[in-house]
Amino acid sequence: MKNFIFISPNFPANYWQFCRELKKNGLNVLGIGDQPYDELSDNLKNSLNEYYKVSSLENNDEVYRAVAFFIFKHGRIDWLESNNEYWLERDAKLRTDFNITSGFQVTDIPRIKYKSKMKEFYKKAGIPVARYHMVDTIENCLEFARTVGYPVVAKPDNGVGASHTFKIANDEEMNRFFSFKWPDTQYIMEEFINGEVNSYDAIIDSNGEPMFETGNVSPVSIMDIVNNEDNSIFYILKHLPEDTRRAGRATLKSFGVRSRFVHFEFFRLLKDQEGLGKKGDLVALEVNMRPSGGVTPDMIDFAHSTDVYKIWADMIAFDRSTMPVGGSAYCAFAGRRDGKDFVMSHDDIVNKYGAQIKMSERVPDVLSGAMGNQMYVATFSSHKELDDFYKEILKCYE
Repeated sequence: MKNFIFISPNFPANYWQFCRELKKNGLNVLGIGDQPYDELSDNLKNSLNEYYKVSSLENNDEVYRAVAFFIFKHGRIDWLESNNEYWLERDAKLRTDFNITSGFQVTDIPRIKYKSKMKEFYKKAGIPVARYHMVDTIENCLEFARTVGYPVVAKPDNGVGASHTFKIANDEEMNRFFSFKWPDTQYIMEEFINGEVNSYDAIIDSNGEPMFETGNVSPVSIMDIVNNEDNSIFYILKHLPEDTRRAGRATLKSFGVRSRFVHFEFFRLLKDQEGLGKKGDLVALEVNMRPSGGVTPDMIDFAHSTDVYKIWADMIAFDRSTMPVGGSAYCAFAGRRDGKDFVMSHDDIVNKYGAQIKMSERVPDVLSGAMGNQMYVATFSSHKELDDFYKEILKCYE
């Protein structure tokens, strides 16, 4: 029996489904987390063979000892994974320390976590990238901004989501950025791209071939949602565009991805941009070597009448899957921000869209910055129905 260690199986809350499918496929599923066992959901308890509680997943020594204990008790560990951006470096360090070869090692981290390092691999895949400058002195950053033109975007080179991201429109805001930026963090500054974020989401086998592919669109950037405390919207596409599929597959090859669930992000240009392309072309944004966050895996299932938790677990156990993919639809996410005076109440939404709504719940506080506070997930057969849904449930009184 293969041994699989799942780091933080309790968060996000839907990740117990990865464990369920692993266990159903005959793996010995061993969880390490910081939530007391008695507080785990029954679904998760039933999906694990054993659980080791640490006081904090941030405590390297405790997590190291947990892995060592599982090895002592169960033997060699075949897989170790969190499927979580926050723990990617920790996962790689543990694999390297314990010679677990089925995943990224410490030496792989720079190219998959540092935005500046990603660019050379995107370029190798033939995909344009934004011009950039590693933040050093304010004088050099002002010179870069004069070269590419305002606005520019500054963000941690190794960051998660849109955390501490700045859109800088003039010299005054550049000065303000230097007073607000974290002093011990390396930032990257890029020319602003007027584009809509399109993603390539796929489950990849051990030969680097996609077993399942889809994509999503974010009409509003996460940076703007977080910085403006706005509502959050994105949707799973009914059909993946061929240019996104080609770009995604080229990126897979360039980065040498094997045996993973991935989420690659691109800008689709909203207007011609010199040095990058014509309106509608794709430009590199960043790679994420894990599933798209939050409830996105569930949304993919709703959109394509399938089960990506099973497809992923089948990839781990068998390197193939017979899970069918059914009829496709658009699957919309709308995250409403607390404090806004919405025209439609929760009851109004449920009464009108009850047949389309698949999920309706509060967003955990740790995710609400990027996803809003109250989410609705719904499926639609046409783009017009999708647009009407967003317009209606996000409309506020003036």
